[in-house]
Amino acid sequence: MNPTELIWMDGEMVPWDEATVHVLTHGLHYGTGAFEGIRAYETPNGTAVFRLTDHMDRLRRSCKALGIPMSYEVRELVEAAKDVIRVNDLRSCYVRPVTFFGTGSMGLNPAGANVHMVIASWEWGAYLGEEGVRNGIRVAVSSWRRISQQAFMPDAKGTGGYMNSVLAKTAAIRAGYDEALMLNDDGLIAEGSGENLFMVRKGIVHTPPTSAGALDGITRDTVYQLLVEEGHEIRETQITRTDLYYADEVFFTGTAAEVTPVREIDDREVGDGKPGAVTRRAQELYMGTVKGEIAPHPEWLEYV
Repeated sequence: MNPTELIWMDGEMVPWDEATVHVLTHGLHYGTGAFEGIRAYETPNGTAVFRLTDHMDRLRRSCKALGIPMSYEVRELVEAAKDVIRVNDLRSCYVRPVTFFGTGSMGLNPAGANVHMVIASWEWGAYLGEEGVRNGIRVAVSSWRRISQQAFMPDAKGTGGYMNSVLAKTAAIRAGYDEALMLNDDGLIAEGSGENLFMVRKGIVHTPPTSAGALDGITRDTVYQLLVEEGHEIRETQITRTDLYYADEVFFTGTAAEVTPVREIDDREVGDGKPGAVTRRAQELYMGTVKGEIAPHPEWLEYV
């Protein structure tokens, strides 16, 4: 990560190295926070943040679900994110809003703790590597199960819940894979450690429902809509591990991952081991949309 000059913190621009919190911050000890991942792209009409309002609205929903007071309106956070990009003179970047309980309480009950709101931005390339985007990545089903609806809120982007993803991701990397694939408590496919999943078989596109433990991803929704508008049949359905072994194509979606093909699962080739036609088209549609090269949904581009 290359530092930028300024970070927006509680309504003020703060130098990167000074955007700090106390060691007794509640969110540091108990993971009591919520966050978003957003990307801005350079387009022919200037820098545009992709579905910025939708991301900030999801942050608001996550805070509501997790019981974290939100003192800013969505429109205020949208403008703050644009300000961060402007002051750091970024053309294309990743944006990370995060809100969390601060000091004032040091028990499991955060009552009495203040709440911080931070928005940072920096340049960030392909999350799973340029080679992975071109030719696909190797994935292994994790021994760690995706956090369940009975134990947490997998559809809310709570900071503490992502320790589950960290365990799966690091185990996969240590074993020589690029990413982990997570099952839910019923042994059905949920998602990657930080990405939604799509599977293509016999011309039909499938993706796990949020009830399976998948995040209601904004990139997932984007790719879903773009493919449907092109005439593809997509079904939200329960997917088994075996279904993936039989799949013709598999790909991940996410703000960081964008659209990344999966060429191998558990040492088994997906299809012929190369990104398939639907995966390639999903990449073309998504990247063309976020970069303003095609405009099926101009409302998704929020210019800085």
